[in-house]
Amino acid sequence: MKVSIYKLLGFLLFFSFYHCQAWPRYEFVVKEAPYTRLCSTKNILTVNCQFPGPTLNVNRGDTIVVDVYNRGNYNITIHWHGVKQPRNPWSDGPKYITHTWLRATVHGALIIYPKIGTTYPFPKPDVEIPIILGEWRKEDIMQVYLDLERYAGLGVLSDAYLINGQPGDLYPCSKPVKAILVDNLFFAIANHTVMMVGSDASYLKPFNRTFICLTPCQTVDILLEANQSPNHYYMAASVYTTVLPGSYNNSTTTAIVEYNGNYTPSSPPVFPYLPEYNETEASINFAPSFRSLADKEHPIDVPMEINTHLFYTLSLGSPCKNNSCPGVYGTNLPDFPQLFFHFTADYLPMEWEIPQLGTEGRVLDYNSTVELVFQATNLIKGADHGMHLYGHSFYVVGLGLWNFDKDKDPLTYNLVDPPLQNTIHVPRNGWMAIRFKANNPGVWHMHCHIDQHMVWGMGTAFIVKDGESPEAKMLPPPPDMPPC
Repeated sequence: MKVSIYKLLGFLLFFSFYHCQAWPRYEFVVKEAPYTRLCSTKNILTVNCQFPGPTLNVNRGDTIVVDVYNRGNYNITIHWHGVKQPRNPWSDGPKYITHTWLRATVHGALIIYPKIGTTYPFPKPDVEIPIILGEWRKEDIMQVYLDLERYAGLGVLSDAYLINGQPGDLYPCSKPVKAILVDNLFFAIANHTVMMVGSDASYLKPFNRTFICLTPCQTVDILLEANQSPNHYYMAASVYTTVLPGSYNNSTTTAIVEYNGNYTPSSPPVFPYLPEYNETEASINFAPSFRSLADKEHPIDVPMEINTHLFYTLSLGSPCKNNSCPGVYGTNLPDFPQLFFHFTADYLPMEWEIPQLGTEGRVLDYNSTVELVFQATNLIKGADHGMHLYGHSFYVVGLGLWNFDKDKDPLTYNLVDPPLQNTIHVPRNGWMAIRFKANNPGVWHMHCHIDQHMVWGMGTAFIVKDGESPEAKMLPPPPDMPPC
């Protein structure tokens, strides 16, 4: 039996490219190219005319050089999930933080193999296949972005979900084989159990599931053992959401796993079980199984003595006056909510839906140890949130539904082998606790990776101070860094 490893990815706005030798130099041309999906053709921004973009295969510790030529019609930035950019926030890609704005459809996989001379902490697979889950809109993506800003994030719904750039059999004018990823997605392969072995470029203790749920821009490594009768089996992805019907794309994207051999495949292929669109328990039931290897070969360093405690509520709100927050960022983001209440109550006063105008960040001392609790609220019906932190990975030490209890819930923290991640799914009416050491000086964006929420303002920045030694100080900006 063959075992395949699937790099399952939900990507947003970053590049990746081919690797052929140590310390290579690559040239990438960013330009518009025509692509046809769903019976219509439009120009999209691509890398080397590829959609999805090419894949970069590297080993841990490799050094590469990438020359990017922007021949598109708009400014672009680059962001690499899984690459921490030590002391160098100037090249990390967040719009309006250290760069100007982002552009959709350009994305690909960055696959980091073990350091030369080492191997996986699980049996080496026979085949490795990147799977990129994305979305497609018939409308011009620039117009979609402008509509998101103009109409407070209530933009055009996507027309299809994609697997490796293809919608699949269930859409018109499609063949079985990223734009802006704004939804959580369930993913499964018919009649097969997958083994989870990694997430966000960190190994996990292996565990099995019949389906998984990914938040936007989260990545996982799964092993698939080809142990079923030779046939064609659908892999499929569909939305998980808690919003009202009609305000999300309820379609399903597919691709086909084909066994080799002489046989007559079923027609249509066998279809997998996927949970209902609003099954919250199903969306988070595998997250508590995420545990780091935490062994001699793969040590972890969970902060035990915390000197910076933060509690951030994640809420939807009514628009700020004039829909604008002008001015330079301040550094007075509160460590705790100004008002504590029953965050997950069914009914909350409407006056609490009006946010305070502000563009504030939070200053962190170098090497400070931080515990941050994200608490999702039920204001305006509440929502799920995919939180991502630039410049650092963090340990997920606790999670749960309903209100965080500061006295009881820390007693349940996993401080032995918590997973190391950079993007997490905070469920509607739930909470998640993370810990990290602020040892990367610079300005680092933290935001929700659901695009509407980011447009609405669900983001801030951590400003990590320099340390004492030269190796603990932020690098100067490059001389050719373009101004905003």
